[in-house]
Amino acid sequence: MTYAKTNLFQADQQEIALIAKALSHPARVAIIQFLAEKNVCISGDITNELPLSRTTVSQHLQELKELGIIQGEVSGQNVCYCLNIEVVDRIKSLFDTLFNQLLEKKASCCQ
Repeated sequence: MTYAKTNLFQADQQEIALIAKALSHPARVAIIQFLAEKNVCISGDITNELPLSRTTVSQHLQELKELGIIQGEVSGQNVCYCLNIEVVDRIKSLFDTLFNQLLEKKASCCQ
């Protein structure tokens, strides 16, 4: 069995990789954009917005919830989801730092 050895990397590198993995499916990006637009939503509304089954949408919601990007509250038979703004701010900060480092010297290997 092969191990990823993620613990050998810096904490922020590990965190960026987890976020990138969670955002690697277009349905999850669409869910986040939908929640940002609506501000608060019931899971049934999300299912109506995506060309996916309710079960598949629920799996994508669970992935986003595990990472903390969204939060949900049970309300009767529905779950009301919204963005976790603190986590979204953290993600923005991590990626801003990463891309600022990448662009700092504006060097290219093909020049």
